[in-house]
Amino acid sequence: MAVTIRDVAEASGVHVSTVSRAFSAPHLVNPVTRTRVLAVAEDLGYRPNRAARALTTGRTHNLGLIVADIANPFFPPLIKAAQAQARLRDYHVFVADTDEDPQVEEELIQTLTKQVDGVLLCSPRLTNKTIERLREEVPFVVVNRRVKGMPTVLMDVGRGVRLAVEHLAALGHRRLALVTGPSGSWTSKEMQAAAAAMSGADVTFLGPNPPTELGGLAAVTDVIASGATGVLAYNDLVAIGLIEGLAERGVDVPGDLSVIGVDDIVPGRLSRPKLTTIAMPTAAAGRIAVDLLLGSVDSEATSGVTVLETSLIVRESTGEAHS
Repeated sequence: MAVTIRDVAEASGVHVSTVSRAFSAPHLVNPVTRTRVLAVAEDLGYRPNRAARALTTGRTHNLGLIVADIANPFFPPLIKAAQAQARLRDYHVFVADTDEDPQVEEELIQTLTKQVDGVLLCSPRLTNKTIERLREEVPFVVVNRRVKGMPTVLMDVGRGVRLAVEHLAALGHRRLALVTGPSGSWTSKEMQAAAAAMSGADVTFLGPNPPTELGGLAAVTDVIASGATGVLAYNDLVAIGLIEGLAERGVDVPGDLSVIGVDDIVPGRLSRPKLTTIAMPTAAAGRIAVDLLLGSVDSEATSGVTVLETSLIVRESTGEAHS
């Protein structure tokens, strides 16, 4: 016969409700008790029936995590951290990729809200108005987008831009270019606002551009025409594509032109020259976003904004200005 929750409770010396909470709400159970219950359950071969639990509690114990482009190395650390944090609370994560398409994003949200207890939106391309409408069925947490009244995790890219511009200025760069990202990107708008607010910085904005290496390659002609000696790219992928395209045109980085990316992805550390970049705390964002979302699922007040600090990592793609 199949092992039941009552068998686990009897063998553990606790009430059935304690066993239930050990699986469904572990944060409500004494850590020592939970460890004992889980060990007994493992020894007995007990596995909770998620479908039955969902019918009883109204909870699926699933979360949706929607990202703009799963092929972008920016997202996997966030996804892995979110999944690990969710597992600690006995939740599973469904990951979906919008391929930078707002229509696909809306369709995925509408599909997932019927199967999950909450949704994490990472770098969404939808308008705030649409996001506010779609959140009516289940709680949302948004990463890298401000939406009024919604729990939000932001990575302070504005601070990173200021550090980057100051770094280029200290190297003697006076004419700068910012290769922007997609038109629906909150990060891109924040970068433009931060750069425009820097006193004494002569910044040319080039875009919008796809947030990919091809986007960087396509921006090469405009970057050269701008006369800039220092360039800040929307992300590391764009920066890597830009450096590749500049090399094909005989423009040396950093000898002729300095380039800074955003994200601190692994390929940027392995490229030549190694990429100077604004490091984004993606793993921390994933963990915090899950905690905020589960707080919303548990009807806790979580409508605030969490801002995570960024930093500038100086490597080989920036150098002194020579013109």
